Amino acid sequence: MKKLIKDRQQFLSDMLDGLKVANPELDVIEDTVVVRKDKKQNGVALVSGGGSGHEPAHAGYVAQGMLDAAVCGEVFTSPTPDKILEAIRAVHTGDGVLLIVKNYAGDVMNFEMAQEMAEMEDIQVETVIVRDDIAISTPEQRRGVAGTVLIHKYAGFLSEKGVPLTEIKEKVELMMSEIKTIGMALTPPMVPTTGQYGFDIDDNEMEIGIGIHGEKGLHREAIQPVDQIVSTLVEELDKEISGEEFIVMVNGMGGTPLSELNIVTKYLKDLFDKKHYGVKHWYVGDFMTSLDMQGFSITLVPANEEWLTAFLAPTTSRYFNS
Repeated sequence: MKKLIKDRQQFLSDMLDGLKVANPELDVIEDTVVVRKDKKQNGVALVSGGGSGHEPAHAGYVAQGMLDAAVCGEVFTSPTPDKILEAIRAVHTGDGVLLIVKNYAGDVMNFEMAQEMAEMEDIQVETVIVRDDIAISTPEQRRGVAGTVLIHKYAGFLSEKGVPLTEIKEKVELMMSEIKTIGMALTPPMVPTTGQYGFDIDDNEMEIGIGIHGEKGLHREAIQPVDQIVSTLVEELDKEISGEEFIVMVNGMGGTPLSELNIVTKYLKDLFDKKHYGVKHWYVGDFMTSLDMQGFSITLVPANEEWLTAFLAPTTSRYFNS
């Protein structure tokens, strides 16, 4: 296994130690909970997290204008309820806590348990579950993928404005119903804690509709030129979207060079021009990755003015650039 690690058992702790060095405005408490050193004194606190391997998500979005805490599990493994509870305790201001959870069974179960424990301590907690991955046909079973980062940004904007907890939840859930994502991969991720690839695939094949934990996609087919791949993904998105003006995220899966993400963006823009779709704002880069998987996802959000204003509002996160 060619990986820049010392010991697979230290992957998470070493990563978080390095994160603190590079981001001195952050602190790590309880070994795996990343918080802002300048704790917010009022307003709704935002907590997210999940298994590691999706960097910069979620710890990279612990910043003014986004999250107050991120709870880091081992690679592709949900954090435990006690760690999530410690995050809630550390950041709550008395104005309530919103948990932003990707729709994976372990994450949902453990965050729900932490919410129940926090409520026993009289901390007001609400949860939103992100389901933006249209690769799954049943909406309730859809996974939370790159669109989760846009939820972090919107919820952070609302919190900074002093919007109360129940209203933030309502507004975020409205946006979540409109966020649509689909991804693809040329290669699987190499999981450093196991030394195994997420799945096997031939050199001339690609996966359409992948998740972010090394899962196989919806289906496998021969590799196509990038413009055809973009067309295939947009064909699926077209079944889900309404309107003709969007905010677009082209998200890398961790092993895709920025040059190739820019090539994807070119052909996506060409296709949108043919369809007479407008784009109010582009986000291109690694936002929600799957270790070193080579591939990308496309996320579309209707170009609602409030949402665009929220996305463009300032944040001190160096990983979300407006």
